[in-house]
Amino acid sequence: MEGSGFGGLFGDPDELQRRMAEFADQMQGQQRLAWADNAIKLAVDMTVAAVNRINLQGSPEQQAEQIRSVMAIVFPEAVTLVREARQGLQ
Repeated sequence: MEGSGFGGLFGDPDELQRRMAEFADQMQGQQRLAWADNAIKLAVDMTVAAVNRINLQGSPEQQAEQIRSVMAIVFPEAVTLVREARQGLQ
């Protein structure tokens, strides 16, 4: 038997280790991308749900103010989610 691990079945051990490290890096990148996609989707879903729950009443100006009030609460949270998602990809 050769000294290259498992009788040479997997070739050069250093090459195998390098390829396994590359594979691990690829998997980590895919996980970061999936997390970012989920965070962005959550931000969009959260914003849409908040706007859909508004019971608009009054004049167009009053309705616009009601939407602005909700967005003032929801938008910063959505921006934070998207920012963190983008930072996770870098």
